[in-house]
Amino acid sequence: MNSLTQRQFWIATLAKAELNNLEQQISGLESLPDYGFLRRPEAGLVMVSGRAGGTGQPFNLGEMTMTRCVVQLFSNDNARIAGFGYVAGRSQRHAELAALCDALLQHPDWHSAVWAQVIEPLKQAAQAQQEQQRRQAEATRVNFFSMVRGE
Repeated sequence: MNSLTQRQFWIATLAKAELNNLEQQISGLESLPDYGFLRRPEAGLVMVSGRAGGTGQPFNLGEMTMTRCVVQLFSNDNARIAGFGYVAGRSQRHAELAALCDALLQHPDWHSAVWAQVIEPLKQAAQAQQEQQRRQAEATRVNFFSMVRGE
């Protein structure tokens, strides 16, 4: 996985995580570096677009509430790393923590620790939730069939 697709993966994982699960995983990290806001968490609306049949002409599906945040790490090596957090809904704390993790994952000293202690557990939790939803949907599946009348 190249660095761009890897970053896309961890940003998506952070954005889709449950807030209390994200806070719990981050609390396991020790002595986090100081950070400041380049853009404080703010909620707004984004237009969600879709495509007819998944491949047709694009159309505007509707608006969705989203919160964004941008933080900058202040580390001992004077590296200025910006982290971005975009989450669905109005959770300012979620956007802040997602931005913090994005910045930490870009820092070489923090990448492996944050990946192992935050991203991996969140990925496993998401997979478990998807599996549970799949099992619930499978339990309610109705198979329709038609019978041919005899002649």
